[in-house]
Amino acid sequence: MKKLTLSLLTLALSSTFSFAQRSKIAITTEYGKIVMELYDETPKHRDNMVKLTKEHFFDSTLFHRCIPGFVIQGGDPNSKNAAPDAMLGNGETGYRVDAEFNDSAIHKYGALGMARDNNPAKASSGCQFYIVTGKKVTDETLSFIEQNRSAKYSASQREVYKTKGGTPNLDGGYTVFGEVIEGMDIVEKIANEPRNQMDRPNKDIRMLKVEVIEPKAVKKKKKFLGIF
Repeated sequence: MKKLTLSLLTLALSSTFSFAQRSKIAITTEYGKIVMELYDETPKHRDNMVKLTKEHFFDSTLFHRCIPGFVIQGGDPNSKNAAPDAMLGNGETGYRVDAEFNDSAIHKYGALGMARDNNPAKASSGCQFYIVTGKKVTDETLSFIEQNRSAKYSASQREVYKTKGGTPNLDGGYTVFGEVIEGMDIVEKIANEPRNQMDRPNKDIRMLKVEVIEPKAVKKKKKFLGIF
């Protein structure tokens, strides 16, 4: 029995397990690459974004709405071959994605959210997304916004808004399903391009290629904490 116990202990200490990293999407532009990590807590939005990306749906679409200190928005299929003066933002997939609100996912600087129309369920567009730039926010502003929300901001969330910025007025109204982990300098360049009265950049800011960075299995040592 002692030999068996020691063998099991050795096996437990030396065994490994694997877990998957979050899915990532990379957008290549003329300015460089933007890499976004998708949240597992919003699976419908994550899976829809991955699906459309793998179908090359976003390739050659424009960032058609860019507002400094707010967001850059893209994903309209009608933007691929749009005339310079065309109004954009109405192109769709033909379906919506159910809202997936999560109090821990806020519109902080670099947040990835899904646009929507005024449908009462606040369901998201099937394809149009935005990246938040935003501005730094005061405690007073956050407290005012809380009055119209069912959730309160945590101390850490307040700190993020105060030091890094964002667009907290969108919280609870639009689904946040990821964040930029690389290339916010590229986002800022796009946001600050000269634009017309419809907030469309005067030059076409095209998503040259959008691709999925497949999650990789990561091996880690499994520590045994029990006693035989």
